Amino acid sequence: MHKQILTPGQLASYIDHTLLNAAATAGDIEQLCAQARQHGFWGVCVNGCRVELACHLLDDSDVKVSCVAGFPLGAMSGDAKRIEIESAIDDGAHEIDVVINIGRLKDGDDKYVLRELRDLVEAADERPVKVILETGLLTREEKIRACRLAVEGGARFVKTSTGFGPGGATVEDVQLMRETVGPDFGVKASGGIRDTQAALLLIAAGATRLGTSAGASIVKGFVENQAQAG
Repeated sequence: MHKQILTPGQLASYIDHTLLNAAATAGDIEQLCAQARQHGFWGVCVNGCRVELACHLLDDSDVKVSCVAGFPLGAMSGDAKRIEIESAIDDGAHEIDVVINIGRLKDGDDKYVLRELRDLVEAADERPVKVILETGLLTREEKIRACRLAVEGGARFVKTSTGFGPGGATVEDVQLMRETVGPDFGVKASGGIRDTQAALLLIAAGATRLGTSAGASIVKGFVENQAQAG
């Protein structure tokens, strides 16, 4: 899989450049969006109150704006998540990253989880929905069930982690998620991805998107590795 990434631009196209810190200022969002433009990242991922600003800053570019919802716990009501998503769409968001109801999943209440996911996908009005599993809190069986529910619920991606929970993206989890959802469904690795080698290993394991705040250094490291190899 590594050999399929021929240019820094192709690696950059995997990256959702992420800033979800509660203390992030407007200036921080401006810097995030400028870096996304500079490197040609797929998108930026921000909190709901920064969607309108990010969309304004990236209006004349191909960079997408993703918004988190139900973040980071996933434990609020489905109605609250829906309102967040509808607000983000109104503000211009192109994609939604929503946290699954982890407790209900652990209860074995698949009907509740599925009903909520279908409602949230509907609220996203045909924008891609990425379902955050928070894999560090789940057993292998729960990860498999969560992936299947995300597919059945009409989402477009499963995503490993919020970056605020225990652990982060692992090769093993990405492999399991890819095996479960099949070859054509999105898998986003997120949480603790800080260097080029980690990014390439996760892509090789089956990730089609990377959520990271270290996108600039990942691409820079890739360029340096290419220069050394060449």
